[in-house]
Amino acid sequence: MARLAHGVTGGPPALPRLGLGCAPIGDLYAAIDPADAVATVHAALASGFELLDTAPKYGNGLSEARLGRALASVDRRTYRLSTKVGWDVTEGRDPVPAFDPEAVLRSVESSLRRLGVDRLDIVHVHDPDDHLDQAVAETVPTLLQLRDEGVVGAVGAGMNSDRSLAELVRRADLDHVLIAGRYTLLEQGALSGLLPLCADRGVEVIAAGVFNSGLLVDPRPGAPYDYKPAPADVLARALRIQAVCERHGVPLRAAALRFPLAHPAVTTVIVGAASPAEVADNAAMTRAPLPSVLWDDLRDAGLIDAGAPLP
Repeated sequence: MARLAHGVTGGPPALPRLGLGCAPIGDLYAAIDPADAVATVHAALASGFELLDTAPKYGNGLSEARLGRALASVDRRTYRLSTKVGWDVTEGRDPVPAFDPEAVLRSVESSLRRLGVDRLDIVHVHDPDDHLDQAVAETVPTLLQLRDEGVVGAVGAGMNSDRSLAELVRRADLDHVLIAGRYTLLEQGALSGLLPLCADRGVEVIAAGVFNSGLLVDPRPGAPYDYKPAPADVLARALRIQAVCERHGVPLRAAALRFPLAHPAVTTVIVGAASPAEVADNAAMTRAPLPSVLWDDLRDAGLIDAGAPLP
C-alpha cells in the first residue's frame, strides 16, 4: 500500500458555525448535473458554509469525487473538510462494513485521492452501529495514528443513534461527533445523554440532518423522515411546529436551522443542498428574524423539550 502523504499538524481544526452536507451532490435523492454539484459547493463557500462534509458511502464515492472537482480551484485555507470511514465502496454494489485498520487506511487514501487534497480536517467513523467494539478497538486508534502523523486533523464519529454515539464518546478518544437527526426542532433525543456528555468531555458536536431528511422543509403526507415516508404521528408533530412558526411569520426551515445552535455543546450545523438555489435559501434562513416568543410558544405547546436551550 502506498504511504499516505503527510499534511499539516496543529490539533483539531476550528469549525465554522455552518456547513454543507454533501450527500445530495452524490445523487442522494435524485441525479444532478455534475456542473450543478460544483456550483453548489462554490455557492456554499461564498455564503459562509465553510465546513464541507462528505463520505465514501455517499454515492459510492461520487460525492467525494464531485466535491474534489469543486475544490480544485479553491484556496485550501478557506474551508474545513470532513469525510468518513467504515464502509468499503465499489461502483455497482452496496457498501459493505470495513472498520479494520487496513480498510481504514485504504479508505482514507481513496478519499484523499478523490478529494484531491493531502490532509483531512476531520475523519468520522461512519455508522458503526453493529461494530462499536471494533470501532473502539481498531478504527479509532487507526485514525488517531493518522492524526499524530498530520494526515487527519481531528477524529470523530457520525451516527443517527445518539445512544450509540454516547457510548463511543465514553469509550474512545474523540475530538468531534456528528449526530444526524437526533437534535433537531422535531426531536431532541440527544439532549439528555449525548450533549451533556460531550460538553463534559470537551467533545464538539456537529448537528446534521436538522431538517429530519426534509420533513421540516415541507411537512406533508409522504414527506421523508429518516429517508422513509414520515409516520403519521411524526408528521402530525411537524405540522404542529409549522403552525406555530406560521403564526409568527417564521419559515419552518429557518427555525429548524437555528434551533440546534443554541445548545452550547453544538459548534456547527450542517445542512445539505443540491443546487445553488437551495444554498441561497438556506443562507437566507440563517438570517431570518426569529422572535423570542416563537420559542416560548413552542415550549409551552410541548413541542420543544423543557430542558433545551433556546436561541
